[in-house]
Amino acid sequence: MKCLSVEFTAPGQVSISEDELPDPAPTQALVQTLFSAISPGTELLIYRGQFPEGLPVDETLASLAGEFHYPLRYGYSAVGRVIAAGAQVEPEWEGRLVFSFQPHTSHFLAAPQDLMALHADISPEDAVFLANMETAVNLVMDGAPVIGEHVAVFGQGIVGLLTTALLAQFPLSSLVALDRYPLRRNASLEAGVSACLDADAPDALEQLCQLQPGGADLVYEVSGSPKALDRAIAATAYSGRVVIGSWYGKKQAALDLGGRFHRSRIRLVSSQVSSLAPELSGRWTKARRIELAWDMLRRVRPKSLITHRLPVSEAPKAYRLLDQTPEKAIQIVFKY
Repeated sequence: MKCLSVEFTAPGQVSISEDELPDPAPTQALVQTLFSAISPGTELLIYRGQFPEGLPVDETLASLAGEFHYPLRYGYSAVGRVIAAGAQVEPEWEGRLVFSFQPHTSHFLAAPQDLMALHADISPEDAVFLANMETAVNLVMDGAPVIGEHVAVFGQGIVGLLTTALLAQFPLSSLVALDRYPLRRNASLEAGVSACLDADAPDALEQLCQLQPGGADLVYEVSGSPKALDRAIAATAYSGRVVIGSWYGKKQAALDLGGRFHRSRIRLVSSQVSSLAPELSGRWTKARRIELAWDMLRRVRPKSLITHRLPVSEAPKAYRLLDQTPEKAIQIVFKY
């Protein structure tokens, strides 16, 4: 059986590789992928060659073992159907719809413990958002919003929109988002923000200050732009906190920390989904958090955020679109 996989080969270059897929080992299941979702922030860093060489790709996922370098197969949101199983795999796995943290590929082999069966009330196109929904859940947990707070979210890409949709369920005094693109700003309003500002507007911070007098108690920086972090800090109130969910790769920007930052006792909080905040680890596990992410998929039903459904053979087109005309897309999903 032939397996088609997306492979990043150099900055700005993506190819489709074709390999022979071995039969499953006795402890493995063979999955035929139906959909896989691009995670634009991280995958554009890879597409543009902005990742730090030698950094482990993901130390928690066997499917993403190794270090960042070309050629690289990447992705971590795949939904498919089990079409064969090894002799030691329980036969009820065959035919199941499953989610797995796998690169963009038409078929993959995985142990049952690396597969999550889809619930009957969650569609495959909603399930393909599970990885980014878990990231959004983790961001909200790390920010710990308090009733009545003013909250601002910089960036309304897919992670920003999912985070916004979760925050909109809290009894906040205000929830304001900022993004460069009208398509995303409209989606943000549908997700429940009280306002979504044009991040490129010269007076964006002044507008935000008018909506949140005294500054935001809690700010999320999920735009992927390190320049936005400086603006997020500037928008934060005394003793407020900034949760940094973006991964910047090799991108850098200067921060103005010589003004009100220290006197305002602003806290910068790094957030990364591969682990749990230590203060939560006594009560929370990754398994508990992933179940919560499934529940949030039921509430949010994010498949409406899919703007493009492309065959995997058009992967080069998908990344060119995200790189050159990001204002036209929110979520691109590969079909197999």
